[in-house]
This record gives sequence, structure tokens and C-alpha cells, in this order.
Amino acid sequence: MPPDGSPPPDRSPSHSGRSVLTTPPSDRPRALETAKTAILAFGAAALAIGFALATLVEPLPFAVQVVPLAVSVVFLGLPHGAVDHLVLPRARGERATRRSIARLCVAYIALAAVYALLWLLAPVVAFVGFIALTIFHWGQGDVYALVDLLGADHLETRAQRALALCVRGGIPMLVPLAAFPEQYAFVASAVVGLFDPAAAAALEPAFTPTARRWIIVGVGALVVGSLGWGLLRAGPSRSWLLDAGETVGLVAFFAVVPPVLAVGLYFACWHSIRHVLRTLLVDDVAAAALERHDGLPAATRRFARDAAPMTAGALVVLGGLALTVPQTPATPTDLLGVYLVCLAVLTLPHAAVVSLLDREQGLWARRSDYP
Repeated sequence: MPPDGSPPPDRSPSHSGRSVLTTPPSDRPRALETAKTAILAFGAAALAIGFALATLVEPLPFAVQVVPLAVSVVFLGLPHGAVDHLVLPRARGERATRRSIARLCVAYIALAAVYALLWLLAPVVAFVGFIALTIFHWGQGDVYALVDLLGADHLETRAQRALALCVRGGIPMLVPLAAFPEQYAFVASAVVGLFDPAAAAALEPAFTPTARRWIIVGVGALVVGSLGWGLLRAGPSRSWLLDAGETVGLVAFFAVVPPVLAVGLYFACWHSIRHVLRTLLVDDVAAAALERHDGLPAATRRFARDAAPMTAGALVVLGGLALTVPQTPATPTDLLGVYLVCLAVLTLPHAAVVSLLDREQGLWARRSDYP
């Protein structure tokens, strides 16, 4: 038995030449349907909660806005990448050995340490890099969900999927900047100010009216280009309508809901839940549980068990950053800044693992094969 407790799987050739499970997720219709239902339900709930709070509570206290991000420290958010040491072997149909886990942990720590050093040496560059990295990573997560879970028949080519990545990743990071420049600048200053309070001034050009107009034009062009291309290729298919509905809904969500609340809800209930379900589908034991009518709780418990050690490690990283940043955190905003830096440091190696998972599953090398 492998260290993660799963039975030895059967194997067949993968897109990368390695072995993969002979029972791919597409052969588990109930598991796929459960995952699809879950991501749509969590996503709709996140948007509904955000719209309701932004509409009914004015002004919305900052203490309320930070609740989703605070909860994400231990629920869905920070833990969503905590099975990175298991997900690649499972996707390849291989055993997760102590050696493979150790190799990944060493690489993980090395990438995180390099990025942490960049925050110390050049916090503005690190912050801008964090925004770009988040656009890429959140976009790649949605491309997987669109293609493999929602059956996006209108995203057939690599170029279309790359454009969809830019759209889906760009909306959560760029629309709030255009809609709430003061709040965005406040958070950016809080994060960068942990390392160099004077350095945040270098970000001011990004919040000017001219820059915000260009962002609106750019995001609008990406949205129209992506949805228009898909419409031309596949017509108003069910998956295209779903993509269009989600995209327009996200634009409205980030344009109306204050950014700290919006990002917190999105991170936990949109991005993280989609990745957690992806990890369950490549885990033979969890995927088999999802095939059962009442199997979601069992699959969730398995994920929680597998994620617990690395989640604890991430909390150690969070505590270490709080103790080592040059400016001692003294306010809730400072603590939010430390958490965002922690997420940035861990997102770099996490995005690398997800990119390898994309390769293993052929996400960028095939047409949609959703039934």
C-alpha cells in the first residue's frame, strides 16, 4: 500500500508518456456530476453572498469584509493546495513514495524561499509578480473547470484556452483595481509596507484614472474576444452560455463587491473548491466515493486527512512570516498583509504543481473530450 493509503491502481499510457489511471474521471459520470454540481453551487453562493452584503449593508465594515479570508486560513483557502505532494503521483497512477514526497517538498520549499527573499529585497516587484502569478493560477484553475468539469465544447484550441485563462484570471485581479482604486491601493500599501513603507508609492501610477480606463478597455476586449471566439466556433451551446454567464457574473461581482470581501469569497468558494474537487477526481479512492450517491462526505474527509500535515506546515510559514517581516504586524490590516504574502510565497510552487498536473492530464494538448 502506498503512504497515502490508496490501493495500487491499474495503469495505461498518459499524454506525457507516463502511466495514468485506466479509469479516468470521464469514466466516472456520477463523480463528475457531483463535482460539477458542487462547483456551481459554491460559486453561486459566493456571488449571492457578496451581492447581498454589498447591496444591503452600507457601508460594509472592514471587519466583515475580512471574514472570508480569515476563515480561508483553515477552511478551503490555505488548505486547498495542501495535497500537492500527492496529486501528481495519483494523476500518473503511481505510488506516492517517501522519496517522491521528499523531492517535491524540497523543490516546494526552494521556490517559496526564493520568492520570500524577493519580498525582502524588492517588495514592489514581488507584489506585482503576485498579481501576475494570481492571474495565471486562477485562470488555469478555471480553464480546467470549464474544459473537464463543465464540458466547454467552445474552447477547442490551445489559443482559446489561453485567452480564457487571461479572462478568468484577470477579472478577480483587475476589475477591483478599476472599480475600487482606493481600497486596492490601501491593501497594496499594507502588503508592501510590511517590508518598506515608502516603496508603496511606486504603485501609485496603477491607480490613476488613465490606468484604470486602460484596464477597463483591456478586460472588456479580453472578455468580448474570448466569448465571441467561442460563439463563432460552437454557437450558443450550453457550455458557452454557462461560460458567458459565469464570466459576466464575475465581472459584475468584482465591480460591485468591495475587493477584500470579493477576493475572500472567490478564493475560498470559487477557486479553492474547484481545485479540491480536481484533486478528489484524480484520487482513485475519493473518486470511487464520489461515484456513490452519499460519497461526498467520505471524499471530503479523505481530503481533509491528506491535507492536514501540509496545512500545518503552511500555518508554520504564516507564523514565521509574521515574526520575520521588517515591520512588526500591529493591526488587523497588517495581519491581512502577512497572510497575503504567505499566500504569494506558497502560490508559486503550488502553481508549478498545477501546471505539471495540467500537462499530465493533457489540458493544453487536446480538444474537449467531455461526453
